[in-house]
Amino acid sequence: MRHGKKINHLGRTASHRKAMLSNMASSLILHKRITTTVAKAKALRKYVEPLITKAKADSTHSRRVVFSYLQNKHSVDALFNEVADKVANRPGGYTRIIKMNNRLGDNAEMCIMELVDYNELMLTEEKSAGKKTRRSRRGGSSTSKSTGAKAESKKEAAEPKAEAKSEEPKAETKKAAPKKEAKKAEPKSKSSEENTEDKGE
Repeated sequence: MRHGKKINHLGRTASHRKAMLSNMASSLILHKRITTTVAKAKALRKYVEPLITKAKADSTHSRRVVFSYLQNKHSVDALFNEVADKVANRPGGYTRIIKMNNRLGDNAEMCIMELVDYNELMLTEEKSAGKKTRRSRRGGSSTSKSTGAKAESKKEAAEPKAEAKSEEPKAETKKAAPKKEAKKAEPKSKSSEENTEDKGE
């Protein structure tokens, strides 16, 4: 029984497994993204994330510790100079595993493993999603927000109606005014007709 055995041997001896993880970690740090199997990616995540955390404290000791794992001075320089600055504000979770289609030859589960802070598309999507959705801890506050929004929309809808009503009486008064003028003009015309009749007699 393999109860409680957390290390995935990946079908390799200890020395082969260490060398493989070291090479994969160096490739991930240098290229920021690699394609591998899901099992190897999960093993690599446990291997590389403590190294990235160690790189946040840029000291001679931490560089020596990281070099003992990676055995590649170019990847150590990239880790301490580029990656550590980029992930300075992130408290863990530096890598992301994105699953792909299975491999054609042996149907193995494949994935892309990448450093989170180097995928600009995912970062912009997260920011836009963060702006759109607001989560609340209690259900009542969200309902009050929605009712407040409904009340505001009702007020906005009522304002144009009130403006339209206020404009209509003005128009009616303008229409009514010409009628009064016409009525006033009619008696004058009658009186003028009477005057002309009197003169004719």
